[in-house]
Amino acid sequence: MAPKGDNVVVSSMKLEKLLCMKGGKGEASYANNSQAQAIHARSMLHLLEETLDRVHLNSPEFPFQVADLGCSSGNNTIHIIDVIIKHMIKRFESSGLEPPEFSAFFADLPSNDFNTLFQLLPPPANYGGSMEECLAASGHRNYFAAGVPGSFHRRLFPARSIDVFHSAFSLHWLSQVPECVLDKRSAAYNKGRVFIHNASESTTNAYRKQFQTDLAGFLSARSQEMKSGGSMFLVCLGRTSADPTDQGGAGLLFGTHFQDAWDDLVQEGLITSEKRDNFNIPVYAPSLQDFKEVVEANGSFTIDKLEVFKGGSPLVVNHPDNEAEVSRAMANSCRSVAGVLVDAHIGDGLSEELFLRVEHRAKSHAKELLEKLQFFHIVASLSFA
Repeated sequence: MAPKGDNVVVSSMKLEKLLCMKGGKGEASYANNSQAQAIHARSMLHLLEETLDRVHLNSPEFPFQVADLGCSSGNNTIHIIDVIIKHMIKRFESSGLEPPEFSAFFADLPSNDFNTLFQLLPPPANYGGSMEECLAASGHRNYFAAGVPGSFHRRLFPARSIDVFHSAFSLHWLSQVPECVLDKRSAAYNKGRVFIHNASESTTNAYRKQFQTDLAGFLSARSQEMKSGGSMFLVCLGRTSADPTDQGGAGLLFGTHFQDAWDDLVQEGLITSEKRDNFNIPVYAPSLQDFKEVVEANGSFTIDKLEVFKGGSPLVVNHPDNEAEVSRAMANSCRSVAGVLVDAHIGDGLSEELFLRVEHRAKSHAKELLEKLQFFHIVASLSFA
C-alpha cells in the first residue's frame, strides 16, 4: 500500500540546502551537460501537447500560470515553458478567445543556480503595448517570469493558482537518503556501495519507500495548488525491470565506473571505507507500479497516460569512436548531476581525483557505454478535476 501525502516525511534540510545540478557555464556544468535531457524532452513533446490539450481554458481576465518544478539552470526549462505557452496561446485563439496574460514560475531548491538561469531568459516583450504586440514580439518572452526557491515535496504556491505543472528529470531525486541505509546496525545498511544498483533487497526497499513517501508529498501539495481543470506532465527516470535492485540506466551511471572510482580512492588510502559507505546517491528509478500506487492512493488526479518511454543515452558526443571523448562525457555527466554532493562529502580536491578516475575507467569501456547506457523514463499525464 503506497503512503498517503498526509504522512509525508519532511525533507532532510541538509540535503535540501545542498542538492543542485552543477551551476555556472563550465565544462562540467549542468548547462553544458544537459543536451541528452533536451533530446529526450523533444522526443516527448507530442505527449506534453496531448496533456496541454486537456487543460481547461479559463476566462482571459485571469492570468494563465505555469510552473516548472525542478527547473535547474540550463536552457531546457526555458524551451519547455516557451513550448507550453505558445501551445496554449494557439488553443485560446482557435477557441475564439483572447489569450490571457501568462506567468511562468521556475522552481527548484534554494541551492539551484538561479542567476545563470535568469541570464539565459530572453528579454520580456513590451507589456506597455497591446496583447497582440506582446504575443508577436520576436526574440522576446511573452510571459512574466519568477523564480521560486523551495522543495517541491511541499507547498510552493497559493491554493488554486496554477493551471499547468511540468516536471522533467527531477522526481527520481529523493528528499533524503533513508536513515537506515547509513545505519551500520540496520539490515538496509548499504556497505561498500554508493548507490542501490545490485544492493540488498532491504536497501532497495528503503529507497522505494522513501520515493513513494516523497511522491505522495509532491502530489498532496500539487492537489492544493492546482486550479480545477488543470493538468500536470511529469517525467522521471524509470526502469523496465520489476526488480528494484536493477536500476537500469541510473545503475550503469552510478553503479559501475562511478562506484569503482570510489573504491579506487579507498584502496589508494585517500579516503576510508567508512567515508565511502557514508555517501549514497539519493536517486531511485521507479517502476510503473511504484508510481501508479502513489497516484491512486492520493486520489486527487486522473491518470490520462502513464507509460515507460525510452529516452536513449545520456552521453552526447560528436565522435562516438573517440574513446577519450566518450569517457570525458561519462565523467562530466556524472559530475554535472552529482558533483555538488561529492564536493561536499570529500572536498573539491578529492572530488577532482574521483572524477578523473571515472574518466580513466570509462575510457576502456567507451563502446559498451554508448551501447548499454540507456535511460528509460516514467511519463505521467495527470488531470485535476
